[in-house]
Amino acid sequence: MFSQGRLYAVAPIFHMKSERDTGLNLQRDIELIDELRAQANETSWLEFKKNFADPGGIGTLISALSNSARIDDREQAFLIWGIEDQTHNVIGTSFDPFSKKVGNQNFEFWLSQRLNPAPALEFRRIAHPNGSIVLLEISAPTMVPISFDGVPYVRIGSATPKLSDNPDRHRALIEKIRPHNWEKGISAGYQSSDDVLQLLDYETYFSLTKQKQAPPTHHDHILKNLEGDRLIQKDVGDRWNITNLGAILFAKNLKKFGVNLERKGVRFVFYDGVDRTATVAHRRDGEKGYASDLENLLDYIGHLLPQNEHIGHALRKKRLTFPPLSIRELVVNALVHQDMTVTGAGPLIEMFKDRIEITNPGSSLVETDRMIDLPPRSRNESLASLMRRMGMCEESGSGLDKVFLEMEFHQLPAPLLKVNKTSMQVVLYGPKTFAQMNGEERVRACYFHAVLKFLAGECMKNKTLCQRFGIDVKNAAQASAVLKKAMEDGFIKYVDKDHPRVGYHPRWA
Repeated sequence: MFSQGRLYAVAPIFHMKSERDTGLNLQRDIELIDELRAQANETSWLEFKKNFADPGGIGTLISALSNSARIDDREQAFLIWGIEDQTHNVIGTSFDPFSKKVGNQNFEFWLSQRLNPAPALEFRRIAHPNGSIVLLEISAPTMVPISFDGVPYVRIGSATPKLSDNPDRHRALIEKIRPHNWEKGISAGYQSSDDVLQLLDYETYFSLTKQKQAPPTHHDHILKNLEGDRLIQKDVGDRWNITNLGAILFAKNLKKFGVNLERKGVRFVFYDGVDRTATVAHRRDGEKGYASDLENLLDYIGHLLPQNEHIGHALRKKRLTFPPLSIRELVVNALVHQDMTVTGAGPLIEMFKDRIEITNPGSSLVETDRMIDLPPRSRNESLASLMRRMGMCEESGSGLDKVFLEMEFHQLPAPLLKVNKTSMQVVLYGPKTFAQMNGEERVRACYFHAVLKFLAGECMKNKTLCQRFGIDVKNAAQASAVLKKAMEDGFIKYVDKDHPRVGYHPRWA
């Protein structure tokens, strides 16, 4: 079976090259062509032509092949000139996309005006040993079907009907587009087995997945396991593709995978003050994959965490201002739930004298006030699943609950969850007394206390809220004022309106 090739960025990009730049790329193209020729028949994502040059026909074919590739779980479709349809013999072609014009427009520009959304396309002239070939590599859609002149097409046998005339295919395409994700993309293509083992930290992979590791000379065993977890995939010949999932988790050096992956590394900044105008006392830019670097990152942060004096049972003892488990859960949460398609940005951890801010690219898929009771919705299911299997994060939905419980246990302010169109941020605050908290902080703590009680099968009461804030019973009126404000703002409600003393639930309970 022919394997998936490289994945090019889904953007209106057209690459037209008369020759491949290196012998290695030329060899890959020849192997690619020969594997495509070895197909028993043309498929819905593969079309052979001799000298076909009709602009409208080519545009229609691009739409049909691209959409059909996604239906068949392909990342690319191929349109090839210079191969005989029936025999798959190389016969050469006179078709020249590099000089072709439609009216006064260059062919590629003409296509870009009519394909929507424009898939990544790459025309290549290949000097095959048996003749000259032109290859067009077409990316499959990731958001909506690809249209030509406003109409999406699909491939059925040798026909190219409108997608709208085939509701079953249309439904199948939409279903396939929905789960498509960044993790399946290719970060490094056409790599030898030695290259793969030099680029990926497979020792850590075997350790974290608790698999018995074969000697380093047993490449086949190592590669088979990496392939089983979709960290790599077969390319043409005896080569391999490293997926984005493999690189982001186990890269020995993210810089080896290009600037997009490099910028996904976790950044940590420690400011010697309470805002970003303060001096940067410490900075760490993550250069390794998340799985390979997580423990080192957390150790680095842990050594910088401030301590404060806690008085308990007449003894004074030092403890960390921020619970390490909470930091771990929130860092992993940022890794798992970030929007990987946001370019030029990755998870950011900023530590100030009075707080820690953890930010990840991409808006939250769940409302902030429901994050600890609703099941999480992850953009990166394979990443989350593998990290859970490696013991790096909690089972679905339990990690954030523990963060809020820990903050309550240490009588720290409730974390602040902030969301906008391009990012999600969680802020952990250092110790504050009830008197030092403002009204918003008190109501937020009250609401999340009600949520935690509800999840535990209990209800919030004035007494439990006093305990949450460290308020003496004789000052219970302070807690009553917070409850009243939370009720007025619509965050909580009575469990039983006719019997208010029973307690309170979150507004949605």
